[in-house]
Amino acid sequence: MVSLSMVLIWLAFVRGLLPGASAGKPEKTQLYIGGIFPMTGGGWSGGQACLPAALMALQDVNYREDILPGYHLNMIHNDSECNPGIGTNVMYRLIYHPPPKLMLLTGCSSVSTHIAEAAYMWNLMVLAYGSSSPALSDRKRFRTFFRTHPSAVLHNQARIRMFQYYQWSKISIIQETQEVFTSTIEDLEKRAKEANITIATRQSFLSDPTNAVRSLKRQDARIIVGVFYEDMALKVFCQVYKEKMYGNRHVWFIIGWYPDNWYQKVEENDVNCTVDQMREALQGHFTTEMTMRSLDDTPSFSGLNVSQFDEELLIKLNNSDPNDTPGYPEAPLAYDAVWALALALNQTITRLTEKGVNVGLDKFTYDNSTIFREFYRAMDSTSFQGVSGPVQFLSTGDRLTLTQIEQMWDGRYYKIGYYDNKNNNWTLNHSIVRWNGPHPPYDRTLVVEDLRLVSMELYVGMCSSALVAMLAAFGCLVFNVLNRNVRYITMSQPGLNNIAVLGCITCLSCIFLFGLDNSSLSEDQFTAICQARTWVLVVGFTLAVGSMFSKIWRVHRLTTRAREEDKVVEAWKLYALLGLFLAVDVIIMTVWQLTNPMTRYLEEFPQEVPEGSDDIVIQPKLEHCTCDNFTIWLGVLYGYKGLLLLFGVFLAYETRDVNIKDINDTRYVGMSIYNIVVLCLITAPVTILISSQQDATFAFTSLAILFCTVITLGLIFIPKIMNYKQKSIEETSQPLQAPGVTQEEEEKQKRLQEENDTMKKQITQKEERIRELQKSLKELLKEGQKMTNTFLAPPGVGRLQATGNNFTRLSASSMASSRYRGKAPSISFDVGNETIERVPDHVMLPTVKVTLSDEPAEDGGQFESFL
Repeated sequence: MVSLSMVLIWLAFVRGLLPGASAGKPEKTQLYIGGIFPMTGGGWSGGQACLPAALMALQDVNYREDILPGYHLNMIHNDSECNPGIGTNVMYRLIYHPPPKLMLLTGCSSVSTHIAEAAYMWNLMVLAYGSSSPALSDRKRFRTFFRTHPSAVLHNQARIRMFQYYQWSKISIIQETQEVFTSTIEDLEKRAKEANITIATRQSFLSDPTNAVRSLKRQDARIIVGVFYEDMALKVFCQVYKEKMYGNRHVWFIIGWYPDNWYQKVEENDVNCTVDQMREALQGHFTTEMTMRSLDDTPSFSGLNVSQFDEELLIKLNNSDPNDTPGYPEAPLAYDAVWALALALNQTITRLTEKGVNVGLDKFTYDNSTIFREFYRAMDSTSFQGVSGPVQFLSTGDRLTLTQIEQMWDGRYYKIGYYDNKNNNWTLNHSIVRWNGPHPPYDRTLVVEDLRLVSMELYVGMCSSALVAMLAAFGCLVFNVLNRNVRYITMSQPGLNNIAVLGCITCLSCIFLFGLDNSSLSEDQFTAICQARTWVLVVGFTLAVGSMFSKIWRVHRLTTRAREEDKVVEAWKLYALLGLFLAVDVIIMTVWQLTNPMTRYLEEFPQEVPEGSDDIVIQPKLEHCTCDNFTIWLGVLYGYKGLLLLFGVFLAYETRDVNIKDINDTRYVGMSIYNIVVLCLITAPVTILISSQQDATFAFTSLAILFCTVITLGLIFIPKIMNYKQKSIEETSQPLQAPGVTQEEEEKQKRLQEENDTMKKQITQKEERIRELQKSLKELLKEGQKMTNTFLAPPGVGRLQATGNNFTRLSASSMASSRYRGKAPSISFDVGNETIERVPDHVMLPTVKVTLSDEPAEDGGQFESFL
């Protein structure tokens, strides 16, 4: 490189740019700037092309008579090796070795950071041609820093725009541990957050990217931003190839200022991958870089356009391949940097003259703040057209320019668009953009929710069956209402039968609710259905089972209670019992809904990978109705309903042999309760076990409801309907006509029924008189008198007579029979004036029982009677 510098200096001498080169011209005053170029080293060695470009700019500046008249600009430079320590050492040598330097040119962000942070203490400005670190935009920290190389944050604006355009909302980052890259990524994270883009993972490495790349793979990174120097980029993508993190599932965004053939330098950097493997791993990746050259051939302020500049630069580089020369893309920035400082110095002369300061630039010293202040203001206001495009500095010392977006395909970069950072708009040539797959990659493994729904065929089938059953139940209800005055229907409590039918219809309607899901309901609607399911099923169950329980309880009381008690069970008590069951349901359900309302819960199952797809996984989910204490509330309901069913089974078993002609469906009601108990014992645990299988659960629950309701309706109503069909129209027209009875017998039965009702009223009146007689008998027994007397009742009551140990049969009008236990006299008791010798068996008449005892007792005897 020393020989190259000597050649350039010799060329400048030939062109007459050096002092004394042209005879007859006055000698110019020499001005000096310092140059710190990364010529070698492990990082960016862009000085190899930027130094010739800077020297070429010095030649052109010194050739112009209108720029820095009377002055000749020189540069003393050295190699920083892109190392902050070496670069700082070079800076100190430039400062402490005369002559004084008006400004320092730097490249490589890590070096510029250290130099720019300290330069203000010597009233020195720093102008960077190759430093992109966003950290350098901090004016409080870097007070005198300017750069023709745009900040790396401009990459981020273009990246964010592309992420948004392709709808990538999740990205991953891998970076080399350098301040320039750290500050770039921090800015990217900030902008991503503002754009609602998630940073899934951020990996960093110092010298070996192996673990970082593997971590990206574990995190299923798809859209990846990588920021690192060229030598590390080779290692990263070699590992990317080994981990298979490329192709139609991945997109990489990296820095664009590498040479176009950078991936081919595998042997030079000791990378364990071939060029073909690197090309395969890099296929389709994107780069972002500031436009280093003007997009048109408009001549710059120096008089050169981009084409002319490249031609002269290639001559300076001995026509070597630009791709083999590090820093070639940034060379225009170094050229424009020299022109920027030259124009600023030129303006400083004017400013000093206007202010009457007769001090030349050659009088600058590190403690001369006058020249420094004017120089700083001139640099801050510098604006011109350079070969890299418009050059103008922001208040932070940064420069705005276009961001160029490129994509590699088959080892070659293609320009696909530009992003205008000043106007925040961009252009993208969609026809050039290509993908490794049929579409842009997804930013993540696309998890497709597959809500498991009840099969439509199954739902329609069960609902149709439920509808048929509901129509049948409605038919039973109509039959029961229309024939409510028929004797055998009247005696079976038709009101309770109607309620049982309504309960069955209510339970059947639950089948429609159990099959509803997210395909037809919103989340809020599904939550409401959850509440409705429980309420409807609980109320329907209570109406159906509670009414049958009331009927079986009535039969049990009529057949098993103590004979001395009244056997008549009023109808209102049956309805009151049913109302009690409903009240308990309402209390439990109300407390449940107020404290722990049912909500929608999604059960997730293991993910499934569809065949032939790497980007999509299926996440099966199933809707459930649940709450915080669902098990407890379910246990309360099961316990309550279980006790009701258990007691119902007990009553049905106790009355299994009862055959009361007028209560003609007792056995069928008991069979219905048995059926419900068996189905509930099977359905409750099975539905819990298969709750994760929506079709099986719905089918099993629906069939259980259908079987319970249909069998119950069949057992209760089919016998009645068959009995009804066996009767002729004439027989069924009389509501209380018994089967097989002639007209004469019917009239006699009617007469006896009326007589029976009359005698019931009479016996009720006479019971009071019997109680009075009991008292008299007790007194006689206490006195030990032998009872052979006849007790006379008041007129109209009759006579009581007993003979031996047995009372005589009382008048048939009251069907009274009496039995005396122990020693007692004969007593006769006549009631009424008429004795009925025979009463038909089918006529129910009350019975009077009288029991006397002379055994010592506290009450002196016992006399019992019941109707």
